[in-house]
Amino acid sequence: MVCSCDDYLDVNDNPNSVSEEQLSTSLMMPAVEMNLAANYGDYLRIVGGYLSQHFAHSFGTSNYLDYSKFQVSATRCSGMYSDMYQRVLANLKTILEKSEATEDWGTYLAATTLRAFTLQTLVDCFGEIPYTEMLDVNNTAPKYDDGKTIYESVIAEIDAALAKASASDWVCTNFLFPSEKAGAWIQFANALKLKMYMRMAAVMDVKDKVSALVEEGNFPESDVAFAGCWADKSGEMSPYFAEEFSPNWGSNQINVVANLAIIGTMQTSSYTDPRLAAFFEKNESGNYVGGLSGTNFPNTKAFKSAYWCRPKASYDMPVNLITVSETEFFLAEYYARYGSADKAKEHYNAAVAASFASAGVDGADGYIAKNPYNQNEYAKCIGIAKWVALAGTNDFEAWCEVRRLNYPAFGNVKGSDLYNLQDDATFKPELYMPGTLYTPIDYFGEVGVNKLLERLPYPESSTTRNANTPEFPGYTEPVFWGK
Repeated sequence: MVCSCDDYLDVNDNPNSVSEEQLSTSLMMPAVEMNLAANYGDYLRIVGGYLSQHFAHSFGTSNYLDYSKFQVSATRCSGMYSDMYQRVLANLKTILEKSEATEDWGTYLAATTLRAFTLQTLVDCFGEIPYTEMLDVNNTAPKYDDGKTIYESVIAEIDAALAKASASDWVCTNFLFPSEKAGAWIQFANALKLKMYMRMAAVMDVKDKVSALVEEGNFPESDVAFAGCWADKSGEMSPYFAEEFSPNWGSNQINVVANLAIIGTMQTSSYTDPRLAAFFEKNESGNYVGGLSGTNFPNTKAFKSAYWCRPKASYDMPVNLITVSETEFFLAEYYARYGSADKAKEHYNAAVAASFASAGVDGADGYIAKNPYNQNEYAKCIGIAKWVALAGTNDFEAWCEVRRLNYPAFGNVKGSDLYNLQDDATFKPELYMPGTLYTPIDYFGEVGVNKLLERLPYPESSTTRNANTPEFPGYTEPVFWGK
């Protein structure tokens, strides 16, 4: 993946580039960010979209058909895993060393926050990863640490960096907050801590930790995203758009289409979510029609690519790391678990409103009236509303939250009930129950019926080289926060 700062991407790999000693943090940080954006905002967005049933596969192509069946191989995830360590975490280590040596605490906080975000993302993918022994050139077989230990350790890293930084501290050149000082990074760090604590809420008591964050109340007031750094030029487009929607790769092949699950939830006989037009394109007939997980409609007579609607995308679309809506949903959940139903409702409503604001459409009050907060079923209420909101901003996080909250849950209808592979005339979207998932038509046997793929397999780039890679616990074994 190449992005808007092509010169930054290979600073550690090009034998003709300057030495590490000559590299400044302002040169290295944009390289880190663009590699993070390319992997988190493209590969993980695509995988998360299929695994959360935001996406389905288009007619005739096979690029992501395995994802559509809830199957991800150790080979398919190796590139992302290697990039995250070699191009993101390794460079962040150097930035941390340089900024600590010069007591540049604003940059130190920024690098620490991105390091924590990256490690948290890898734990959410794989469950266990190298942490305490990672990035040691003398150790070719680092041990894997358990996810809970890593979560707690990187939160401690954030706290240590926050203790050193002040809101007015300078931060090196970066794309995330290009004109801001450390105050914006402090807010991002707080939002990241909130997310991580709430991810752990089912497996440990986080009440006091979150209460301290809530009392401080210093969270981002706008979505944290790589935005405004993309251009309508080859090599400078937002990575997901460049991968799946731009013809600059020499192909007009359509792989990703909308899934019946998200379309059937946002558009029912009695209500159409105004965000639908912001999240998805209409099909060639001017309708919103979603495809089905587990098939690419082989030899179809009726359901060609243009029959389905596609996700909306543009060359300058943001790569969202944490949105205001997500933060408000986490606050709603915090109050639902530990505080008051009234405060939970307040933040639930604020989360929906923030999602509508990000989408640039009106109608939040109508959605709330149709889907009011329910304290007695707060996980279901928050889970489904968050899944819908994330369909337009961050499909990977949708997969994480579905695994954690267990909503949307699987309904009684399976993919094979919705469409018969042997007969084009039997597509029956009317059987779908809004706000549910369904077993793909052709599903991965190691996941099975009415189950999610709970984790990615340990990547081939690790298992073939690292003798300390643990035995894979299985595709349906939840990561630590989902148990």
